[in-house]
Amino acid sequence: MTASNLKQATAEGADWPSDWLRATLGFLALHALSAGPSYGYAIINELERNGFGTIKGGTLYPLLTRYEAAGLVTTEWRAGDGGPGRKYFALTDLGRAEKNRLSADWLHFTELSNRYLNEGQHTKETTR
Repeated sequence: MTASNLKQATAEGADWPSDWLRATLGFLALHALSAGPSYGYAIINELERNGFGTIKGGTLYPLLTRYEAAGLVTTEWRAGDGGPGRKYFALTDLGRAEKNRLSADWLHFTELSNRYLNEGQHTKETTR
């Protein structure tokens, strides 16, 4: 893979480090549900369209099941259009509050990270 291909793949989300996705998938899934009830495959497509790469159902569905047990989401089976039914997930008030809390925490964390990384670069340059 050339440097330009690697940059393009990362920009599209295909090569994000898996630990980054594990750390953020929870609130990204909650955010995807903030637009209204959805099913797992649609959430996966939403995240892929927004540059996070392909999330496997075996990663997303256990997370959504944990969120259901914690009261963050509710589920409802809906008949499919000419196919099998789908399990829809919807945020509860508790889930909406948790999404807002996690989003605010993430913004604060990224601000601190950016500040540290930029100061670290400045410190290296001035000590040479």
